[in-house]
Formats: sequence, structure tokens, C-alpha cells
Amino acid sequence: MASAYVKLTKEQAAPTEDITPGELNQPIRVPQLNRKRCLECQQELPESHNPPSDEPWMTGICGCAEDPESCKTGLFCPCVLYGKNLEALEGTPWQETCGGHACFLVAGAAMVVSLATCQMSPDTVWCVSEGLICGCCIFSATVSSVREQMQKKFHLKNSPCDSCCVHAWMHPCAICQEHREMKRLIIDVEKKEDTVIDPPSVQEMSTSTTVETGSS
Repeated sequence: MASAYVKLTKEQAAPTEDITPGELNQPIRVPQLNRKRCLECQQELPESHNPPSDEPWMTGICGCAEDPESCKTGLFCPCVLYGKNLEALEGTPWQETCGGHACFLVAGAAMVVSLATCQMSPDTVWCVSEGLICGCCIFSATVSSVREQMQKKFHLKNSPCDSCCVHAWMHPCAICQEHREMKRLIIDVEKKEDTVIDPPSVQEMSTSTTVETGSS
């Protein structure tokens, strides 16, 4: 069956600037459909909703001495502390992420020691140095994802600078700061969950009260 619609040429078609929304199948802007949505779950938000402002970190990047236990772990076993931070944030067992972190650190330390002790040609030194710099960039971009997730989830400020730069220059201090902040957040959540409001006790009428009420 032939189509009932006649295809117009460009000369026959009406200019679009003279067409108001709703005419000739033109889209109509519906304000009810353009609502605010949560960036995390895409849930619709009320019009009066204002996103919370980013808060500062509880402790500074150099406040490692405030928690001696995490300070020692971050200095001597940073891979373990990194794994525990990721476990607290995502639930992934820290043993699964500790190995990859340790391999990066061992490889970087081996390259630094080889540059300092071994006699190499200038070309070899250049290649090793370039590989060390590239590895440092990849490592920083990988481990900084935990800090970025924390900042996004708990509305923390991006301080003292970008997450990747923080881990590139002060990686042990960064994971210690993240661990201290994680402990504070977990403790706050546990306190809220443990707060139980007991219902009022059931009041019972004694026999004497019942007799007095009946006699009156």
C-alpha cells in the first residue's frame, strides 16, 4: 500500500524558525521530566534538595603520629594498609589487593637500587629512569582511586592537591590519612546503628487499683 504522506523537498518545507514547539512533531520541553537526579544511584531528588558541601579531612596529610599503629604499618608495610583501606571501602579482602601493591613497590625499589649501585651506560640509565617514572605514574593513578572514591562517597575535599599527585609524592602519608578517616567514619556509622530507642514499658493495672475503680 502506498504511503499517504507526501515527502516535501527543502524548498517546500517550512522554515524551522517559524515553527513553535508542538507543531509538526517538534519536541516539547516538559519541565516535570527534567528533574535532579543523584549521580550515584540516579534516583530523583526533590527540587529543594541541595547537595552537601565537601568537608575537610579530620586530620592533615602529615598527621601520621596521631595514630601510631597505622603510621608504623604505612611506613613498613604500606601494601597491608592499602589493602585494609580498600577492604573497608569496597569489602574486597585485603589479601587480594596487597600482592599487586607490593609488586609495584618492590619493582620500583629494585630499579632505584640498580640505578644507585650498578654501573650502567647512559642509554641504560635513561631507559631505567624512564621506566621508573612511567611506573610511578601508573602506580599513583591506580592507588589514588581509593582516595577519589572516599572523597566522592563521604564528600571530602580534594586536598591538599589532586589525589594522584598526593600518592605520587606522599604515598605513605596518604594511605595513613585515608586509614584514619576511614576509622572515624566506620565508628560514626557503628554508633548510629547501635543507637536503639527502647519502647515504653507496658503499664499494667494492679488488682487493688481495679477494685477501687469498680467500687467507685
